[in-house]
Amino acid sequence: MTRVELFVGKGGVGKTTLACATAMSYARAGQRVLIASLDQAHSLGDALGVRFPHDPGTVTGIARVAPNLDAIEVDSLALLEDRFRDVLRMLSTGGNHQHGIDLAALDPAELTGLPGVQELLMLVELAQFADEDDWDVLVVDCPPSADMLRIVTAPDTLLGYLERVWPPHARAMSAGGIDLRRAVLAATVNKIVAAVTEVRDLLADHARTGAKLVTVPERVAIAETERVRSAAALLGLRLDAVLVNKVLPAVPAADSAHPAIDWYLTRRAEQLQVIEQLHQRLDGDLPVLIAQHSGPQPVGLTALSMLAAVVDSRPPLGDNPAEVRTSSGEPVVRWESGTGLHSVYTLRMHLPVVDPATLQLGRVEDDVIVGADGVRRRVRLAPVLRRCTVDGAELDGSHLVLRFVPDPELWPR
Repeated sequence: MTRVELFVGKGGVGKTTLACATAMSYARAGQRVLIASLDQAHSLGDALGVRFPHDPGTVTGIARVAPNLDAIEVDSLALLEDRFRDVLRMLSTGGNHQHGIDLAALDPAELTGLPGVQELLMLVELAQFADEDDWDVLVVDCPPSADMLRIVTAPDTLLGYLERVWPPHARAMSAGGIDLRRAVLAATVNKIVAAVTEVRDLLADHARTGAKLVTVPERVAIAETERVRSAAALLGLRLDAVLVNKVLPAVPAADSAHPAIDWYLTRRAEQLQVIEQLHQRLDGDLPVLIAQHSGPQPVGLTALSMLAAVVDSRPPLGDNPAEVRTSSGEPVVRWESGTGLHSVYTLRMHLPVVDPATLQLGRVEDDVIVGADGVRRRVRLAPVLRRCTVDGAELDGSHLVLRFVPDPELWPR
């Protein structure tokens, strides 16, 4: 079963080169690796020193770049055009009656304005790679942090809208009806739902999918790291480690008072101070791994091989590397006290909120809406909680705790 490792971070932190180096380290260890770039800046080829063909209207294929190492730059627009042509071919089997809808009149480029379409197609493509037996590890160079967090929410968002707009029972009736075109459309939507559900399940599978957050040793990066950790916890994404890149290596003591030496030592001391603050802010929840500054930017397979040796060791700050947390990030429901209508239940979820003032809670039918640090998630309540009302909420360290009491109108008598 293919393991998925996501590399997340802001632009300019060396995320792509570290993803490449990690992929090469796995490949050198004998594992079959595919590195895929979702970043539309297409810097993966630049880092590897390989030029991938991007012919208009065609989906870029997978290229072998080194022993055990394949690579692909996922072109979302080309995917959109290719999949849209497939949909048109499917719908054309339903006859010429259009029911007032002429999909053939649409240009695939017009669909790029629909939120989340291209991102979902890229995720579906990744899920297909992960389901194949061709690779042991799928390393993903993700878009910048904010874009990636938005992409992670896309599957749940789409599935939620489809469930409300065209529920499964209504699609089933259409699929078995006499209107052939509507039946084909229902089958197409069901196919989309199945693919997107597979993506959602893959991202939520903590046994298969994890992410590394790449950052730099700068004060402004600490807050960004904390926000991404909070967002990852809220969205149910397993965050394995924070990888601090471009840390200046230690140098022997020098007698010279040259300004360049003073600048170097001062800058390194500032970096180490930032890393120490990062350790304190993360409360030991995540290992903080160090990648030293390599000097010239590592471009090409030879330079990346040298960086891969550093990634192989990945020394943490301290004596012993922290263990990666792989427990499920799903909310846990527990009975707290009482019986019958006097029962109290809790829903507890891991949520290391950076700014408690951003915490927002809401209830919509059988779901609870949780927002924090600029990210929002819709959480489906367990059956017992659907018959309850929210009685209170509190932050308990790095966890959010919601309390529920039975609703007399809905509770079984």
